[in-house]
This record gives sequence, structure tokens and C-alpha cells, in this order.
Amino acid sequence: MKNFMGKDGFQWFVGVVEDRQDPKHLGRVRIRCLGYHTEDLIKLPTVDLPWAHPMNPITSATVSGIGQTPLGVVEGTWVVGFFTDGPEAQQPMIMGTLPGVPSSLPTKDSKKGFQDYKNANYPKYKETDVNRLAVNEKTDDAESNPHSSLTLRRADRDLKVGVVQIDGIFEGVAQIPNDLDITSWDEPATPYDAAYPRNHVYESEGGHLREMDDTPGAERIHERHASGSGYEIGPDGSKVTRIKNDNYEIVTNDNYLHIQGTSRQTIDKGLRVRVNGSGVAGNNYNIEVGQGSSVNVEVNGGNINLTTLGTGEDAGDININASRDLNMQVGRSMNIDVKNTITEDSKVKTQSTQEALTENSGTHDINTGKATVNGGSEVDVNASVINLN
Repeated sequence: MKNFMGKDGFQWFVGVVEDRQDPKHLGRVRIRCLGYHTEDLIKLPTVDLPWAHPMNPITSATVSGIGQTPLGVVEGTWVVGFFTDGPEAQQPMIMGTLPGVPSSLPTKDSKKGFQDYKNANYPKYKETDVNRLAVNEKTDDAESNPHSSLTLRRADRDLKVGVVQIDGIFEGVAQIPNDLDITSWDEPATPYDAAYPRNHVYESEGGHLREMDDTPGAERIHERHASGSGYEIGPDGSKVTRIKNDNYEIVTNDNYLHIQGTSRQTIDKGLRVRVNGSGVAGNNYNIEVGQGSSVNVEVNGGNINLTTLGTGEDAGDININASRDLNMQVGRSMNIDVKNTITEDSKVKTQSTQEALTENSGTHDINTGKATVNGGSEVDVNASVINLN
């Protein structure tokens, strides 16, 4: 078994990836190896280079799609590996990639290999291949070469987001809220302050990011989609989430949320809540406020509408139960349209009008232990028959 891997010594190489379009979808790439292949693309075109097999870590099963997909290198990546067929040098295997500092950028349609001559995409800069978020190069304690995502996030902060301000509820009608401690809030600035070599960064070709930052005092977890959607957890455990488009959350069973502080929501447009979409009786919308606090609702320039739907036995009631006083203040007219009967039961009833009181009915019965009618100057009673007992 001549030239069998492991039996004929160890033939290793350093090379550059020139093609990753593997027709077998195994993660293989074509590599031009230093000392083995010429840089002349006329003498040795990329299509004649051997396919190199990638080596995954033992933490990846790499079978039946389980584990880490063996994709990641791009055209222009420097790699190190060995030839499984020894001196024949036709069966390369990649063990890893090699970061560096490029001395030049690729030239598209060049006649020289050892570069990304087809697309001229990589490398992009004449600087270290280590991600800028991991390096965090500084001059006089100021970032001298910030990552583009960091610049965008800082410019995209929400500032002075207004919170609820209830100022139209007057004492004597309802309790004035006393918990309006702030009028607005700011999205926290990113706590990014990475120190090399503590920040572990992964960035994809499309610009998706993942950071696990172990910098003392600035520990963070940050995950970001190229669109700008993502989240960041700061050193104190605070989390900021930003969704750049629509957000959908589906819970196939019950949902539990426990907020141990105060919840503040600011909605720039409308809010629509639908309860009992299944139509099963007993799925109620319940709100409970603990002792000593109130429910305050204020509408600026609009209406408050309460409606129960249904007919016959399926019609619903509106029930108000005040354990103490029921106070109502009306700026103009008060209109009540009752299709059937009004029943009032009280110990004492007092009616006071500044001008006129008019009551019209087919039959008007007043039954009371004592009735007192006081007119400042005149009391008029008009009827064809008047019965007074």
C-alpha cells in the first residue's frame, strides 16, 4: 500500500483557496500550494488544482448533517494542511486557516494565482485578518478603526422615548397617579470596550455577527443580523434587543411573564388586543391591580367606547361596582338612551340643576316616604289631571 496516508511520512503545505464551488457539496476547496504549484494561471489553471478536503474538530459529528457545516473559507483564504497521499500531492486535506496582514489586495482577472483573482473580494483591507471588533485598535484611548456595525448601532440609538403622562384626571374625580417618575427614556449605549485578545468574534460573509466578549469589566454577548436586528447583553446583565422590521412571536401553549419592576410601553401607532379567539366561553380578559393603586385611562382628543355585543340571551351586560363613591364629571351634555326600564334604589337622592329640569314620560310614578320640592321662586306642574296623595 504505497503512499497510504500515515505510512510515508508527513507531507504538509501552505496554500491559498482559489475555488470553493464543490460539485459534491462536501466543503472541499481548490488550493494553490506554495512550492508545489506555479502562480502562472496559464500553465496551471485553477480547474486543474486538486480538491482539498476540510477537517472538522472532534466537537462536530460531521455525519448526516449533524455538527458544524464544513464551510467558512473563502477565495483568498490562506490554509495549512497535509497530503494524504504523501509525495504524490494529489489528495490535500486542510487542517486550519492562517490569519495574516495582507501586503496587497487581489487583482481581478489577473494572470497570477495565489489570490482571489475571479472576484477580488478578499482580502478587503491591508490590515490584520483578525476582526476589528476583536482588535479594537485605539489611538489616545479613542477607537481609530471601528467596525462598521459599531458605528451603525451607535447612530441608530433611540433617544428621548416618551412614556405615559396622565395629567387630565382631577382630584375628587379619580386618584391622580403618583408613579410618573420619568417623562422619557434613552436606549442604553452599547457597552462595547473590547480589549485584545478577549473578544471572540465570528462574522459571516453577509455581515452577520456574533461576539462573546470576555474583556474584564466589559463582558458582553452580542448577536446581530446584517439588517441590524439583534441583541446585546451588557456586563451588568442588561439586554437591549432591536428588531429592524416586523416581529412575530408564536407560543403554542401558555405564556408566563414576570416583571419584578415597572413595565413601560411606548407605541407610536395603534394597539389591538384580541382575547378568546377560539370562541370558548370562560376565556376572560382579567386585569387585577393590587391594593392602594389605581387604573387610570386618559384619551387625548378622542373617545372611550365600551360595547357589549349579542342579542337575546347572548347579549352582554356592562357592570360597574364601586365599593365607595361613583363620581362622574361631564363637560357638556349627558345622554342616556334606555330601551326598557330604569331602576334606581338609593337611601337619599338629591338632584340639583343650575337652570331647568325637564322630565317627560307617559307615566311618571314617584313613591317615597317623604317628597320635598323647593323652588326658589316658582314651581309649575302642568297636566290635565294631577293626583297628589
